[in-house]
Amino acid sequence: MKRLATVGDNCVDIYPGLGKAFSGGNAVNVAVYSTRYGMQPACVSWVGEDDYGAMLRRDLAQHGVDISRLRVMPGLTAQTQVELRDNDRILGDYTEGVMADFSVGEQELAWLMEFDIIHSAIWGHAESAFPALKAAGKILSFDFADKWESPLWHTLPEHLDYVFASANTDNPWLRDRLQTVVQCGAGVAIATLGENGSLAWDGIQFWKMPPQRVSVVDTMGAGDSYIAGFLCAIANDLPLQGAMKQGTRCAARTIGYHGAW
Repeated sequence: MKRLATVGDNCVDIYPGLGKAFSGGNAVNVAVYSTRYGMQPACVSWVGEDDYGAMLRRDLAQHGVDISRLRVMPGLTAQTQVELRDNDRILGDYTEGVMADFSVGEQELAWLMEFDIIHSAIWGHAESAFPALKAAGKILSFDFADKWESPLWHTLPEHLDYVFASANTDNPWLRDRLQTVVQCGAGVAIATLGENGSLAWDGIQFWKMPPQRVSVVDTMGAGDSYIAGFLCAIANDLPLQGAMKQGTRCAARTIGYHGAW
């Protein structure tokens, strides 16, 4: 199996209505979910020197994630306020904390060269490392989430093998956008569509995958778990359709409980 490292954003998801807090964030979530498939991932990020930072490091280590490059910095760990409405998560106030100044330094970049697949996301502040990682032949994945207007769409796709983003429905605008992303140099562009499944364009044809029908408790982490399942399939050399199927199953498992994991 190819080795996976995730880079960038982490946060603690705080549910005032439940009186609970859960470790989360794209890089953290994808790393943890990948352990469901036998992956031994690493996470490169920063946390604060507060109780939430200690909780996040402890949770990751307990799930088998390498935290040797998860640095503790002076300041606050990133936090997101979360509200549940009809079992759908609504993100409220966000405190970026120490992650506001995060970057991939030379030592972290050299360490990432030991991995085969590198994943980051729109809030991860890791995009500057991608040209060098691409030149080194790494498999690169990036999640734009629902930030379709981000300027990174103009500069990053040429360095990416797998581009992820989220939308609501399969429509002509979305299909055109996915095709454009691949025309700009990306390998495959994938849109997760929530209850409508997922859609991918590989430069030759579109691939659709229906959702797995389950009882929804909390949608937090659904997209991240899809990505983890997908990338673990790629790590095992499964074809695109098999990766989409495994991503769908991983997401279905995640939405059956509160919190990301």
